[in-house]
Amino acid sequence: MGKIFEETSINGMSLRNRLVRSATWEGMCEDDGRPTDKLASYYKSLAEGEVGLIISGYTFVRPEGKQLPGKMGIHTDDFETDMKKLTSAVHDGGGKICIQLVHAGGQTDSKNAGRKPLAPSSVEVPQFDEIPDELSIDDISEIVEAFGKSAKRSKDWGFDAIQLHGAHGYLINQFLSPLTNRRSDKYGGSIENRCRFLMEVYRIVRSAVGDNYPVMIKLNGSDNLDGGLLIEDSVYAAQQLEAEGIDAIEVSGGTPASGAHSPARIKIDAPEKEAYHISFAKRIKQDVKCPIMVVGGLRSYNVAENTLNGVADYVSMARPFIREPNLAKRWRMGDTSKAMCISCNGCFGPGLKEGGIYCVVEKKEQEKKKNS
Repeated sequence: MGKIFEETSINGMSLRNRLVRSATWEGMCEDDGRPTDKLASYYKSLAEGEVGLIISGYTFVRPEGKQLPGKMGIHTDDFETDMKKLTSAVHDGGGKICIQLVHAGGQTDSKNAGRKPLAPSSVEVPQFDEIPDELSIDDISEIVEAFGKSAKRSKDWGFDAIQLHGAHGYLINQFLSPLTNRRSDKYGGSIENRCRFLMEVYRIVRSAVGDNYPVMIKLNGSDNLDGGLLIEDSVYAAQQLEAEGIDAIEVSGGTPASGAHSPARIKIDAPEKEAYHISFAKRIKQDVKCPIMVVGGLRSYNVAENTLNGVADYVSMARPFIREPNLAKRWRMGDTSKAMCISCNGCFGPGLKEGGIYCVVEKKEQEKKKNS
C-alpha cells in the first residue's frame, strides 16, 4: 500500500500510518470549554476509522484566548474527568490523540474572550474584528505560564502528544508576523525577537512534559498577506525549534484575512489544486531534519503518496475526515478513490447553531435517499 500505511513513531509515539487528522474547530464543547460525550464519540469514530494521529480542535489555554463558541479549553483542573473520558475513548478505538494548544490573541472578539482581545500590538488589521489591547510584559509571562500548565494537564490526562498552534493568525503567529507585531521591545523588530514568545512557550511546554514526550507545532510557511510572515522567517523559526528538540512541524499557510489563499480553500476539484502548501513544506524540509507534516487540500490517494516521496513525512487533512471518518480505513482496504469532500466549507456554518460540525452535503444526500 505504499508509504501511507507504513508504521512510524514520533519520539516514542507509535503511529499505524502516515495520515494525520489536522486540527479544526468542532463546536462540541460546553460554553466554558468542557469537552462533551459528543466530542469524545466523534474522536473515537476517527480512531476506529484508522486515522494515524488525531490532532484535537484548537484548545485555549486561557479564557481570553477563546475564539468561537463550542471551542475546547484546558485552562482548569475542573475538566480532568471529561478529558480523561475523551482520551480513553480514542485509545479504546485504537487511536492516538494529540492536543493542539492555542491562544487566539487578537483574533477573537470581546464576546467570546470575555474582555477586549489581547495581541502583541494594538493594531487595526483585516484579521482582527476589534482593535486589541497590547500585551504587557506581565501579560506575556502569564500566558506563557498558562501554556506550561496546560501542557502538564494534557500529559497527565492521557493525550499522546502536544501541538502548539503557531499558524493561521493566532497569538504565536501574531508575534511572528511583522504585520501584527509592531513592538519595539525584546519581543518585536527582528525575527530573532519575534520568535522570542514562541520559544518561551516551547521551552515551558517541553519543561512541563519532559524530553520523552512528543511536542510538535503547526507553523505557517507564509501568512499570504502583504506585510505578513514570509517563508524565510518561517524557516528561521523552524530551525530554532529544531535546535531545541521539536518533534515534528506541520506546515500550513494563510490567515482568515488571506482571501483565496486562506488555510481552508474551496473548490479543490482537481489533483493540481491539492497540496497547496507543498512548496512551503519543501522549503522548510530542506533546512530541518525533524519530521514534516503538510496540510492543505489533500484529497487524492496518489497525491498523498507523491507528497510522502521526499516532500513530507506525514500528510494531514481536516475536512475530508469530517465527511469520511473512515477514509484511512477505506484506503487501506483497497478503495483508493479520492476523498468525497468537495471543499465547500459548508461543514462549519451549521456547527455554530447546531452544536457541532458535520458534512452538509452528506446530510442532504441522506435526506434525498430517505425521501425517494
